[in-house]
Amino acid sequence: MPDLKKGSANTSPPRLKLRVATGDCEPQEYVFDKPFRIGRIDECEVCIRNEYVSRNHAEVAFENGRWVVRDLNSSNGIYIRDERVTEVAILQPTTMRLGIAGPSLAMEVEPPQTQTAKPLSETLMDHYASHYFGKLAPDEAIGEHTMVVRKAFAQVQTKQKRRYGKIIGALILLVLVIAGFAFYERQQNRKQKLLAENLFYTMKALDVDIANVERLVEGSASKKGTVEIRRYENRRKELERSYDQFLASLNTYGSKMTPQERVILRVTRIFGECELTMPKDFVHEIETYIQRWKSSGRLAAAMQTAREKGYTRKITEELLSEDLPPQFFYLALQESNFDPYISGPVTRKGIAKGMWQFIPETAVKYGLHLGPLVELRRPDPGDDRDHWDRETKAAARYLKDLYTTDAQASGLLVMACYNWGEDYVLPMVRSMPANPRERNFWRLLAKYRDRIPKETYDYVFYVASAAVIGEDPHLFGFQFDNPLEQL
Repeated sequence: MPDLKKGSANTSPPRLKLRVATGDCEPQEYVFDKPFRIGRIDECEVCIRNEYVSRNHAEVAFENGRWVVRDLNSSNGIYIRDERVTEVAILQPTTMRLGIAGPSLAMEVEPPQTQTAKPLSETLMDHYASHYFGKLAPDEAIGEHTMVVRKAFAQVQTKQKRRYGKIIGALILLVLVIAGFAFYERQQNRKQKLLAENLFYTMKALDVDIANVERLVEGSASKKGTVEIRRYENRRKELERSYDQFLASLNTYGSKMTPQERVILRVTRIFGECELTMPKDFVHEIETYIQRWKSSGRLAAAMQTAREKGYTRKITEELLSEDLPPQFFYLALQESNFDPYISGPVTRKGIAKGMWQFIPETAVKYGLHLGPLVELRRPDPGDDRDHWDRETKAAARYLKDLYTTDAQASGLLVMACYNWGEDYVLPMVRSMPANPRERNFWRLLAKYRDRIPKETYDYVFYVASAAVIGEDPHLFGFQFDNPLEQL
C-alpha cells in the first residue's frame, strides 16, 4: 500500500480545502495540511456514510510538490466528468465524484500566504504621516513647525469636507434611489410570479373540469355539453398563452440554465407540474436518476423493443385519445420493459400481469377478461392482460381517471398512485384538499416525503427521468432517437 507520508522533506504542504456534498445533506467543509483518507469507516479522516463510498475509498497525499488523490481499489471508483480515474493531481480547483452518482468532492489548494517587510521609504512615510497628521496623545508635546503644518492640514480638511459633503450626499441619494428601484423590481417580480402560479393552477383546474364535463356528456348527443367543452378548451388555451408570456417575462428558461435543465423543466410542465413552485432539489434528483439510466443498458434495450414491435405508436395513440401526455409511454417501460407476457410476484391482491401490470381487480374494473391461469405466474392466452393492445387501451383509461380525479391533473402524482395507490399513496393523496394548487406532487413531497415508499419514489423519478432523456437522447449521452418525435 502506498505510504501516505511520502513527499518532499523540505516542502511544507499548502493547505488543501475540501468540500463534500452528499444528496440533500448540508455540504461539509474541511481544511488539511497533511495526508488523509476518505472512506465509509470511522478511521478515515473524512468519513462519508453513503452507499457509493467504499470502506477505504481514496487517499490524499502531498507528493513532489503537489496534492494527489489516489483511488484505493474501491468498488465504485472515482469519476471526473463521467470518466473513471485512478489518480488526480490537484493543480487547480477540481470536482470529482465517489461512484458515478455518489458524493461530490470539490478540492482547491489555498495559495501560500507570505509576509514581506515594508520598504524603508514606506516606513518613513508612515512615520511622517503619524507625526504631522495623526492623532496626538493628551500629554504629547510638538514643535512650532509641526503645529503650523497641522493647522494648515486642518483648514484643508474643513474645505474638503464642505466640497465633498454635497457630492457624498448626492451619492447617498443615488444609492437610495437605486435600492428603492431594486426593491420595487423584486416586488413586481413576486407579483408576476404569483399571478403566473394562479394562471397555472387555474389551467389545471380547467383540465379537471373539462374531463368531468366530458364524462357527463360521454355517449350522449348533447350539443350543449359539446359547446361547453369547446368553451372550456378555448379558455384553457388563452390561459396557457398568458402563462407562457409570464414565464418569458420572468426569464424562467433563462440563459443561465443549461440545455439539460431546460428539458427537465419542459417535461415537468408536460406532466402537469408547475415550474415556478418546483422544489429546489428536483432538477438535481432527476439528474441523479439520469445517471442511473446511463449506468445500465435497460433503457436503450427497451426503446429498441418498443420500436421493433410497434408498441410506441399504439401506446401513444391510446394516450392521446384520452388527452393525456404521450410521455406516459415511459410508465410501461418502468412496469415491464415493454414485455407483454411478464407476471409480477404473488400478492394478497393477486398477480399483476402484462405490459401495464394490472392486478385482477383493476383489470376487471376496466373491462379486461381474466384467463384460467389467473393464479399462476405464467403467460395466459385467455387473459386480456397478456394482449398488450387491449391492456394498453384499459391502461389509458385508468390513467385518465387518476389524472382527473385523485391526482387533480398532476402527472407525477398519477405515477405515484399507479405504482402503489390503494394501500399507501392514495390515503395520503386524499388527505390533501381536492384542488390542483394544494394536491400535486410537490405538495406530496413537502408533506409526506418521509412516508412515501422508496419503491414509489424511485418509480416516479425513473419514469420522469426516462421521459426527460427521451425528449433529446443525444443531449444526455444516449445513442437512440426520440421515440415520440415522429408520432
